[in-house]
Amino acid sequence: MLRFLTAGESHGKALVTILEGVPAGLALDFDAITADLRRRQTGYGRGRRMLIESDRADVLSGVRHGVTTGSPIALMIPNKDWENWQKTMHVEPEMPAGATGAERPPVTRPRPGHADLAGFVKYGQDDMRNILERASARETAARVAVGAIARQLVRTIGIEIASHVVSIGPASLRDPLAVTFAQVRAISTETPLHCADPAVEQQMIAEIDRAREAGDTMGGSFEVLAHNVPPGLGSHVQWDRKLDGRLAQALMSIQAIKGVGIGLGPAVASVPGSRVHDEILLGAGGGSASLPVRRPTNNAGGLEGGITNGEDLRVTAYMKPISTLMQPLRSVDLPTMTESPATVERSDVCAVPAAAVVGEAMVALVLADAVLEKFGSDTIEELVANHRAFRDRTAARFASR
Repeated sequence: MLRFLTAGESHGKALVTILEGVPAGLALDFDAITADLRRRQTGYGRGRRMLIESDRADVLSGVRHGVTTGSPIALMIPNKDWENWQKTMHVEPEMPAGATGAERPPVTRPRPGHADLAGFVKYGQDDMRNILERASARETAARVAVGAIARQLVRTIGIEIASHVVSIGPASLRDPLAVTFAQVRAISTETPLHCADPAVEQQMIAEIDRAREAGDTMGGSFEVLAHNVPPGLGSHVQWDRKLDGRLAQALMSIQAIKGVGIGLGPAVASVPGSRVHDEILLGAGGGSASLPVRRPTNNAGGLEGGITNGEDLRVTAYMKPISTLMQPLRSVDLPTMTESPATVERSDVCAVPAAAVVGEAMVALVLADAVLEKFGSDTIEELVANHRAFRDRTAARFASR
């Protein structure tokens, strides 16, 4: 089983994470981990924090001479902004001598849409900074770091993962499922929003600009695709083993994500079955080289009955607008119980492209867990051999009929 934990606050000293279950023998590409962390910091509409941080993950354990040992992998991502927050975020009972940054007042005016008020009630905190620091999407940097390792793990059996932005507000691709994995992979890393259609991307930029000028924020949606996914990952036999359910939970756990769709997603509720279900035809050319059948469509998004069917995995996540507005919404100052504008924290106008990178990481982690569940072993060599044997055995079963 592959599992991970993260710890750390948005303006604390560092983020830390532990990834357990990676087999021994995986040669890690540290530059690829850094590249994913940098991608998370990009995208039109990001805030000033991205000008401060230059994320890098320091590997503390579980790797020797660049190769995983089978032990838990511990990573730390320092927060450069920590030097500006030491007087506010120190862990000691008393402020240490030499602490830097400003000493900020308690946060007492919850932001609508954020964890501020709910966390205040649940954890009995008087200063909502104790809630918002951990609830912040800064935590996702740790997920991207361990997701980059998971991505390298699944790549050993040929799985590749990419994402693209589908919509920002009302600006949207007309038919996201028509965008192929190859087209998504071909999107330049220099594009402002990582959208497959340059014309639609300009419409998205205009929506972000309008929101910024109004002191508002903008949400949207992104799609994560996984290519060369073997059939047979996941299971139909129990609710918690269905891979679509596991993917949905993983993506819904990302800050500000309010909905997840597989393949056609919510659109399946508005069209008849004859236009939803993917027919099964003889002949090669489908998403999986191991099956001698093809699908002319992929409305199921590569999953049927909670099991991968060999087609490309396609998962869409829907992100609400960020809850910190420069023109704050109405709220209540809790110590005085008087109406007051909500707290304003430094924030982004739009973070959908960054959320897409986090989505890739979460999909990679879920797929890596499913791969180990199906082909599990203690070493990468055994994992690759087990996958090859399954692929050959599956091909032989069809050939004998």
